[in-house]
Amino acid sequence: MMKTAIVTGGASGIGAGIVRQLIDEDWDVVVADLDEDKGVAIVEETGCDFVTCDVAREDDIIALIEGVRQRSGRVDAIVSNAGISEFAGLAELTLADWNRVIATNLTAAFLLAKHGEEPLRQAKGAMVLIASTRAHMSEKDTHAYSATKGGLVALTHSLAISLGPDVRVNCISPGWIDVSGGTLSAEDHVQHPAGRVGTPEDIAHLAAYLLCEKAGFVTGAEFTVDGGMTRKMIYS
Repeated sequence: MMKTAIVTGGASGIGAGIVRQLIDEDWDVVVADLDEDKGVAIVEETGCDFVTCDVAREDDIIALIEGVRQRSGRVDAIVSNAGISEFAGLAELTLADWNRVIATNLTAAFLLAKHGEEPLRQAKGAMVLIASTRAHMSEKDTHAYSATKGGLVALTHSLAISLGPDVRVNCISPGWIDVSGGTLSAEDHVQHPAGRVGTPEDIAHLAAYLLCEKAGFVTGAEFTVDGGMTRKMIYS
């Protein structure tokens, strides 16, 4: 029987890359995203299903999980990828903006696990949370975003312990991943020890592995995929 995966924020960027990879590996994929136009495009491209969903709203997540269970009879995997950023100084960052980023990037992963627990346990399934190297390093004025990514790393091992051995939970922390398709300079690439900026496919291949049975002994782990940048000593 074909396995079913939910990918939030799957209509573009890293999420869309994961959707394409899972489809290539014969998964049944449901994309949950707020962008309906991009949702239509990814459906036309890959044949996945699309659900309009605001992951910051618990009711939307409940409806998403239940809808997929009714549609497919199972939920084997959840990729919590949807995320937003709000970069601002402390004086300018409002509590409302802070809460919106926390709700979308971090609380959503908790809610997906909470409401997806039963079908995931039944399927002996897996979750992948998309964090960021900003869980460990920052640029100026990235408070809310960095806090959510650090929270996702900690939530990963908490969920892995709570849901194991039935459900495995891992996270991926991407570095610079080119999702725009714009022009990049030679300097952009050469600064990376790997020699290039990352692509959504770099994250997608790992995500697909972590969701499959071959990764059966892997849980509670963070995988940094950044071309080696967080291992590079930089002096000015």
